[in-house]
Amino acid sequence: MIDGDGDVWPKLAVAVLATWRLAHLFAYEDGPADLIARLRAGLGHGRWGRMLDCFQCVSLWVAAPVAPWIATSPVDACLVWLALSGAACLCERIARSDVVIEAVPEPDPQTETETETAGIDARTRHETERGA
Repeated sequence: MIDGDGDVWPKLAVAVLATWRLAHLFAYEDGPADLIARLRAGLGHGRWGRMLDCFQCVSLWVAAPVAPWIATSPVDACLVWLALSGAACLCERIARSDVVIEAVPEPDPQTETETETAGIDARTRHETERGA
């Protein structure tokens, strides 16, 4: 069972935000005094270095030690671990600023008519050439 002391929601909120913050730090930031940038450079382009480039991967590793703070059994800790990572991923999607929604322009009726007419003219010309 998840921690039954009645304060599970505040603890869960803190755990989600802490998981998101640390995963964001490791995946996208240089860190204080460029510590994370140096760590990433030291790991290179191998398996460990590539793992730090993936927010979803980092959130899994960051959530693992946080989950037992909320859960009281190993099975619950596994579920909370995945839930914390998932919640951090949702927070990351919400926090991204590169989402742009633009309206699809309405088609120009004049252009549609010209296109349809050109298609009819080509078909008529083809039928005339075939002798139909």
